[in-house]
Amino acid sequence: MQDMSECSPCLWTRLPHSSRSPCDRYKHACCSSGGHVYILGGRDNSSLRDFWSYSVVCNEWTKLNCTSEAAPEELEEHSMVAHEGFLYVFGGLLDSAYTKWRCPLWVFDIAQQKWMHCQNKLRPPQSQPTNRKGHSAVVLGSSMLLYGGLIDMKGSSQDFWSLDFDSMSWSLLSGSQQASLGPGPRHSHSAVAHQGCMYLFGGLKGLREQRDFWKWDSCSRMWSPLRNKSGPSRLWGHSAVAYRDSMLLFGGGESQNSPQNCLWRYNYSSQSWGQVATLPGSNPPHKIHHCCTGLGASYRTDISSPTSSSELQPGLLDGKLRPFKNKCFPAQLSFLGSEGDIELETFRCRTQCSKQDYIRESFMVTEPPLIQNCLTFENKAVRKQWSRNEEEEEEEEDEEEDDVAQHLPDLLLLLGGRPCSRDSPISIWQMTLTDS
Repeated sequence: MQDMSECSPCLWTRLPHSSRSPCDRYKHACCSSGGHVYILGGRDNSSLRDFWSYSVVCNEWTKLNCTSEAAPEELEEHSMVAHEGFLYVFGGLLDSAYTKWRCPLWVFDIAQQKWMHCQNKLRPPQSQPTNRKGHSAVVLGSSMLLYGGLIDMKGSSQDFWSLDFDSMSWSLLSGSQQASLGPGPRHSHSAVAHQGCMYLFGGLKGLREQRDFWKWDSCSRMWSPLRNKSGPSRLWGHSAVAYRDSMLLFGGGESQNSPQNCLWRYNYSSQSWGQVATLPGSNPPHKIHHCCTGLGASYRTDISSPTSSSELQPGLLDGKLRPFKNKCFPAQLSFLGSEGDIELETFRCRTQCSKQDYIRESFMVTEPPLIQNCLTFENKAVRKQWSRNEEEEEEEEDEEEDDVAQHLPDLLLLLGGRPCSRDSPISIWQMTLTDS
């Protein structure tokens, strides 16, 4: 059984700001899809109503429309998940009489870059969750599972809902009558999905911080408590993401005035916790009410088995040749010295690039990579022979950009959180595990 206390250390790096960035914030929502990270709402001095996408490859922010009739208004402590080209946002509305008469669910079409009307598609209208904050939402199969949250003056909820993406219908998996059979009422907790199960940690029960750890099995449809003797302390306002055969949990605290910077890793197979050490000179930020999202194959939650990502043949992608074979490393940092250099899996791109420039550069590397960012991309591919017409080349470039998005290096991005900087761009930190 693997001792998780001996897992490899990690490297934290703060990413430089691009020329146009959203303001720093907390209690926002984010998720990743197709090589882009999406951020919605939250608050700085007041509640925000803005929507942004971040291109990881090009290090560029784009402000998206959030003023249409189908778009959400100002939101705090809401959730956002991605599934098959759509973003699903739930909760976080400022309480008013209006919020009681509709389901606070919004859907964004990534390909069309627009918000869709979904209120009329929800059925039956009388069976759906009400507005809440600080709940958790994960994607399991073709459904979104939503747990708990803070409901206006009613306090913490223990309702457990499922939204079927195909039929857009809600179903209550468990409610107040199952109080003693699961985590109970809570908000500001974390949850991730893995192989037909949902894992939930910590949060607040009323005003009391928790450190209990729970698993929900979609087959048995039952909750079971998990051992947490050597795990994190009482936490709320933290974040968690699924990574390979484990769960990564970061930050949070027992109060908003004492945010932590600990990274924990829970291994599903050995059922053990371990605190992940950081490399010398690599100092993660102390954060609470932040967002974390993972990119790369190891962070994909739609992989059916923990070994499927490693079983992919390195030269094949859906029967086609992959456009590159990667050898990857973060930029050399002065505090590490020559003995602290790390080699990881990634690829090369300049900080600023267009679609065409990126694809073109990826096949024409003839010199050592430029180091302008903490991510450095070095392509080992053999240059293709272009003999097609312009239209075919553009189609292939689009396909290759999709391939690039599918084969991003394994990265964890941390965005925003308290403490935040007033009138400053949002802080972005990158974490790379050295065993990836």
